[in-house]
Amino acid sequence: MTENTENLHEALAGQDLVFLRQAIALAAAARNHGAHPFGALIVDANGQILVTARNNAIPPKGDPTQHAERLACSLVGRQFTPAQLAAATLYTSTEPCAMCAGAIYWTGIGRVVYALSESALYALTGSHEENPTLRLPCREVFARGQRPTKVNGPFIEEEAAQVHKGFWTE
Repeated sequence: MTENTENLHEALAGQDLVFLRQAIALAAAARNHGAHPFGALIVDANGQILVTARNNAIPPKGDPTQHAERLACSLVGRQFTPAQLAAATLYTSTEPCAMCAGAIYWTGIGRVVYALSESALYALTGSHEENPTLRLPCREVFARGQRPTKVNGPFIEEEAAQVHKGFWTE
């Protein structure tokens, strides 16, 4: 690996960390609004934020499909070309559920980076009635598709778990 390549990998890792922390901050904002603590943002190939979203599924009367990742996909899918979306990255505070992985796939986003894994989330939520997880890793959903979706994660799991601490047991 050349020095320039190593520097590029370090810069990308730093950029990924910045965007993951923004996704966690969006999750905290969702929690502060009474919604489940999940946040996501989509970034283009140049590192420009295209959209941000926080979970808007406010139980028990809210729409349960208002997950942060799905909302972000809805917003970008109408605004950007397939080529732009294929070069984009979705950053999320927690590994996308099966529904959100489907939205990411159908939107054509080329890369996903997540902080907290589905299994670590399950350890925090257990069988909570408001989060009946499918326990289906997003990589398995994407593996069934006809186009590739790169997945990186989990990263900074302990940091990402903080926004969930106490939420599911209150």
